[in-house]
Amino acid sequence: MKKVLAGALVAVLLLGSVAPAFAANEKRGGVMGLLVGCCFGTRASGAYNDGKDVAMLEWLALIGIGNIIAGIDGMNGKTTADLAKQYGSNYY
Repeated sequence: MKKVLAGALVAVLLLGSVAPAFAANEKRGGVMGLLVGCCFGTRASGAYNDGKDVAMLEWLALIGIGNIIAGIDGMNGKTTADLAKQYGSNYY
């Protein structure tokens, strides 16, 4: 019984902390902002909340392929200006 009550209390606390996240920003933030921050870091989360989209290369980084491609791009000297030309201003 104590485990059930403890589990219910944890669920209520988690739901109570997620509900304000939905109202953080009408356009951005919320649960998607949370996921972007957890998966891609502070820079990507801030950029997402500023209206930028998450690039496909960042999504591929979750399974490792994007990290290899990004490493090769970094080795070849690709800059953020190059990325802005490639992906457009909605990403960079």
